[in-house]
Amino acid sequence: QVQLVESGGGLVKPGGSLTLSCAISARRVDWFSIGWYRQAPGTEREGVSCIAADNTAKYGEKVLGRFTTSRDNARNVSYLQMNNLKPEDTATYFCAMDKTYTNNCNMWPAVGLGARGRGTLVTVSS
Repeated sequence: QVQLVESGGGLVKPGGSLTLSCAISARRVDWFSIGWYRQAPGTEREGVSCIAADNTAKYGEKVLGRFTTSRDNARNVSYLQMNNLKPEDTATYFCAMDKTYTNNCNMWPAVGLGARGRGTLVTVSS
């Protein structure tokens, strides 16, 4: 059974930075793409980033140029580095694999979710 656990959320001032981690318990994590998503109260889920098995990445328009995703397959961890944070980035962030457990980001963010974590709250406020 695949399990994902996020960490690293917290309170940060506008313009600040934060790095989230996603620890994944699964066999051969290096085979799969890993997505990061966020959801604020009263809003729909939003795709933040996706990193494929070959380390190519895609980003949502709102975070492009500010956020960077990476992965460390030896440690079964994915990271989301967030810079120049804005109040509108406030949300619960979670990582997930897509429902087909694919190795690419071709269908992201429209693809349905498979295993996902519970999320970590990021609050951007002065």
